[in-house]
Amino acid sequence: MCGIVGYTGSRQAVDILLDALKRLEYRGYDSAGIAVCGKGVQIFKDKGEISSLEKSLPRIHGTVGISHTRWATCGKPSKENAHPFADCTGRFALVHNGIIENHRQLRQKLESEGHRFTSETDTEVLVHLLEANFNGDVHSALRESLKEVKGTYAIAVASSDSNEIVAARMENPLVIGLGVGENLVASDVPALLNYTNKILHVMDGETAVISPDSVAIYDESGAEVKRNPSTVTWTIEDAEKGGFEHFMLKEILEGPSSIHNSLLGSLDGVEEGEFLQDVGFKSVKIVACGSSFHAAMIGKYVIENLSHIPTTLELASEYRYSHGTKESPLVILVTQSGETADTLAAAREARRRGCRTLAITNVVGSTITREVDEVFYTRAGPEIGVAATKTFLTQLVALSLLAMRMGFARRQLDHERLRILKAELRSMPRYVEAVIDGAQQIEGSVEMLAGARDAFFIGRNINFPTMLEGALKLKEISYIHAEGYAAGELKHGPLALLDSRTPVVAACIKDHTYDKMLSNVSEVAARDSPVIGIGYEDDMDLRSIVDRFIGIPKVDPIFSPIPITVVLQLLAYHTAKRKGCSIDKPRNLAKSVTVE
Repeated sequence: MCGIVGYTGSRQAVDILLDALKRLEYRGYDSAGIAVCGKGVQIFKDKGEISSLEKSLPRIHGTVGISHTRWATCGKPSKENAHPFADCTGRFALVHNGIIENHRQLRQKLESEGHRFTSETDTEVLVHLLEANFNGDVHSALRESLKEVKGTYAIAVASSDSNEIVAARMENPLVIGLGVGENLVASDVPALLNYTNKILHVMDGETAVISPDSVAIYDESGAEVKRNPSTVTWTIEDAEKGGFEHFMLKEILEGPSSIHNSLLGSLDGVEEGEFLQDVGFKSVKIVACGSSFHAAMIGKYVIENLSHIPTTLELASEYRYSHGTKESPLVILVTQSGETADTLAAAREARRRGCRTLAITNVVGSTITREVDEVFYTRAGPEIGVAATKTFLTQLVALSLLAMRMGFARRQLDHERLRILKAELRSMPRYVEAVIDGAQQIEGSVEMLAGARDAFFIGRNINFPTMLEGALKLKEISYIHAEGYAAGELKHGPLALLDSRTPVVAACIKDHTYDKMLSNVSEVAARDSPVIGIGYEDDMDLRSIVDRFIGIPKVDPIFSPIPITVVLQLLAYHTAKRKGCSIDKPRNLAKSVTVE
């Protein structure tokens, strides 16, 4: 959730560090800092975005440096709590992502030994441990220090008397970029793409020593690890706005191509068993957080509908604290980044319980891919905006494909039904494109939401969780209090809150819940709440009872959450834009939640 960049080479480090760090600003942005090694270690940091730091920087000379953009987890956002941190001697500078769980005990011990702390953070104990364990070799000192640490981390250290950067990783992403006469380290690939597409992934428990001309990676025992670099196939342009005002809008509009890419090579593998070959499990449990949990809820409906396999859900943050059962389900873990701390912990717990595990993720080489038995990649491409958009759509595609595989392999779907479903999914990019082309009717509904303090989102069956996601999107980026409800639950309390100032967004498609849903919409309208109705484009009945109607192409109800989600994403986006909100970087949120 925070961003790290380190550079060592022949060029001036400060320019490269700032440029690369800006590409990680989506990971955290309440403060930023930089340390450059030249004549000693020079550290500059400030509260706020990277641009604030950049304006205050003097000209710094040095060819080795580390930098950081922070999202506060321990200690309030402030200049004092910003990274990097220096030790008492001024020899070292250190940046860190993650959380040190035993930092209070370590701090007390270090303070008793005479170390002076300048911040409220857990991170600062690391640089003082480094000082305490230093015996002439930074790498050895870091390895020794980490023996005392309980927690998670990605760490980069620079020192005044070396051109090396020393790094370490435990349950937080860290990658090394290989150049010619220069090398970089970062917490995410986009930071490196302006300089190299040759990447080495650092694994859990490993440390690394990075100099301008060499990179050495060591395992927990201290033995050197030989690993071939991978080549990143997407370019820096893929991670930039491409002329759009916001990353979120760009990524919503990339939905059709992301769905297409997610289907490539997977749709035709449903019958052959190119994924999920063994379907002998008796039940499924899906574990996820945030938007991914809403995708999981939709996935439950799809799996049970198409395969008749009992499916349950659990929030990743709760899974470890629940009691396992004698039965061992297939545990599907859904995580956009592959680095979500709670989901990683759930994956480890599932394996401890003897469960077979499968991850749905967008990031090749992410930590979750090494924690599970099987991986299904969504192939959405890089997503920079904090609010999940195209990655959410591809999670729905992935869950649909897995459900189709289960249903066909267990003979709940015959060839003809499977053929129809596959054809529908092949057409999905075109359906989503049609929703995007009709964005004018969505923008016309924004005035009903932009002035509201509260809003409700209602749906039934498979589109109940779809509307939970719609409410989340609106509250994330427009700061309007929004709640999603199963429409049948309105009479059990929420109706008391409806009046002319409380808009309601309703998904009403022609499935087995259609008549009931129309009645619920009528109930809402009778309370004078303005209603935005989302339904099939030829639905004149729904159109006649709502204040604003947004039509979607007529798709199989099982896949209707996909086009409806795009409507909801655009509705949230244009509402937030109307209100002048920070769309790509909503307050208090970060893209990848790598602490618990």
